[in-house]
Parts: sequence; structure tokens; C-alpha cells
Amino acid sequence: MKKYNVAVVGVGVVGVEMLRVLKQRNFPVNKLKVFARSARDINVDGEVYSVEPISPDGFCGMNIALFAGTEGEKGAALTYACEAVKRGAVVIDNGADFRMDPKVPLVVPEVNAADVKKHKGIIANPNCSTIQMVVALNPIHKRFRIKRIIVTTLQAASGAGKAAVEQLNNETARIVQNGFNSLQADGVNKSMPQQLAYNCFPHIGTFVEGGYTNEEWKLVKEAHKIMHAPKIKISATTVRVPVRTGHSESIYIETEKAVTPDEARKVIAKSAGVIVIDEPKDNLYPMPKDAEGKDETFVGRIRQDAFNKKGLWLWVVADNLRKGAATNAVQIAECLISNLR
Repeated sequence: MKKYNVAVVGVGVVGVEMLRVLKQRNFPVNKLKVFARSARDINVDGEVYSVEPISPDGFCGMNIALFAGTEGEKGAALTYACEAVKRGAVVIDNGADFRMDPKVPLVVPEVNAADVKKHKGIIANPNCSTIQMVVALNPIHKRFRIKRIIVTTLQAASGAGKAAVEQLNNETARIVQNGFNSLQADGVNKSMPQQLAYNCFPHIGTFVEGGYTNEEWKLVKEAHKIMHAPKIKISATTVRVPVRTGHSESIYIETEKAVTPDEARKVIAKSAGVIVIDEPKDNLYPMPKDAEGKDETFVGRIRQDAFNKKGLWLWVVADNLRKGAATNAVQIAECLISNLR
């Protein structure tokens, strides 16, 4: 098997997960470089990686560059992606900077793997919430044609990075030890705009057009691009919840053709990357604690709108660091090298 020189840019929660996924999926790596702002050694599952300071010439000889990105911020890809491409690498960027560029494919392999072939040096990895939504809904759309999507996301702390997870842990510990009023004390880590422990709040990203956040608009615009379905009416509310890892979504869809819950279960269960867990009478349904560390998208609570035969509810859960970021990026790389063979 041909092997490839791979660079991973960033050593935050997503960058570390990219290193883990590359190893777990036996990606054919010849030479691996890890870049960050400064040199250091990091330990991932007992293996030590030497991190190099990022520079344009560091990408010389690299075939693939995985940029971990930082959601909601201008990532390193803005500065270094084109430099990597100039030196012969194909960039797969997990940040938001290139997603809506019409010249850049936005790819979820289970949905639009063929779009990888359209790249001109850069391929974008979608937002974590968008990925799991389109993986779950695309099989239904292909069969029954979706007209409308209304989605509420319940997004874990890790989606906002390591500092948000630390805030959740610190706030939870303070409340358990000293009560709710203890969070009013000085020195409490606040990477989030609101208290996260024992709380949830509908504020992810920044408030923009129409009173929606940019996170909510990502679900709309990215789903349209990935599914090649710009006419689907999509409305979203994104909520931060006190969960460490694993995003959940309550999704309502309306279809052109009537679809029963059983038909939907069968169509979804046959699709790649999806596991149906839907036995609510036995308390079996997807939960973030069970999705953590897994690459699949989990679907359950599939039920028909009591007043609309073309309306369906679904509950969708996935690990936002893996399928929502690192795993999807590595799967894109797998599609890329499959096309090169």
C-alpha cells in the first residue's frame, strides 16, 4: 500500500483526536509532522509526538495537511493553507474559514464523497452539528425528499474547546462542594458566556442575521451545500448543555412523500455510518455518554407527527470530536487517497 506524508496542524482537543484517529484507522502514514505555535512534546495514549513550530516551509514534502481549526475563530488555515497547497499538500480544514467558498468542496463522505474530486487544493470539514444531521437525514432525503428541517441542538462543552470543558468541571466541583452561590466568587474560569454546570443556554457563536447565531446559520448553509439541496427550508436553535462530549439533536422534518417511522428506520439503518437505537419502551435510545469515543452517528426516537403524515421526529447523537471533527477529516483523507490510487 502506498503511504503518505501527513501533517496535523493544532494540538488542542481536535488535533489530538486527529492523531488518535489516524492511528486507530490505520491510515497509511509514511512521515507524520505535528505543528503548533511553539515546539513541545505531547503524549497521546502513551505515544509521544514531537510538535514543531508551524512555518510555510514545514509543509515541504507533505501530501496531506489536516488543520484542526478552532470553531468560531479565524484559524491557522487562513495563514498557512495556501502555503501548504503551494508546497504540494492537499489541505483538509476543520475550521470555518473555507466552508462556504464555492471553489472549496464541503464534504461528509457518507453524503457527498464524490465532491472530494472537485478540490483545488483545499477541502473543508463541516461544522460538527451539521455533520451528524446530514448523515442521519440524507438517506431519508434521497428516498422521500425533505422539504423542511427544524432542529434544536444540545451541544457539549468540548465543542467549545478544552477551556469550556475545564469550566464545566470547575463549576461542577465548586457547586458540589460549596453550593450554587460559590460560583459568584472571583477566579472562576469563564470561557463560556454563561454558567455551564447545572445549566443550559441558547447561545453558541455570535448573534447575527435575523436574531440567529452564526452557529445556527451554519446548519442551514452547510446542509444546503453538502446535500446539494438549497431549497430545503431549515431553521435551527443551538443550545450549550452541561455534557462533556457528544452533541444531541432533536430534529423535525417534513417530506414530500409520506414516510412511516418503520420505513425511516429501515432506510437509515441500511446507510453507512449510522446506528439505529430505537426501543424507547426498554429505555433504549441514543445518549451522548454512549456515543463518546465512537465514529458512528446514532439515531432514535423516530416517530410520526401526530397531525401530519409527512412529518417525522428524530433524535440524533454523535461524538462531536470524532465524527463531528477528527474522524470526518480523516475519512475525507481516505476518500482523497482512494481517488489517487
